[in-house]
Amino acid sequence: MASDKVLHVNDAEFDSLVKSAQPTLVDFWAPWCGPCKAIGPVIEDLAAEYDGKVTIAKMNVDDNPVTPGKFGIRAIPTLIIFKDGEVVDQITGSVGKSELVELIKKTE
Repeated sequence: MASDKVLHVNDAEFDSLVKSAQPTLVDFWAPWCGPCKAIGPVIEDLAAEYDGKVTIAKMNVDDNPVTPGKFGIRAIPTLIIFKDGEVVDQITGSVGKSELVELIKKTE
């Protein structure tokens, strides 16, 4: 079930998205990445669960090379949590929902 709560962001929109006072979790991914596909449903669940509290976005690294380069992303999936435009923390690899909830809690 695809959620309409997950934003798909590009290089041009990225800065304005993460400069929000509301925390933003960005999933840097690619369509050919198996672990990225595996974590997809977890991202969808979090988007529904934290709707209105945390912005959840996905960025395709193949289509948007500038932003991943700026953050030194060398492996995907990489998930970065931002608050007020600043990186709070990040996780690389396919992780479970509990690890992502802990990541989000760091912005509270």
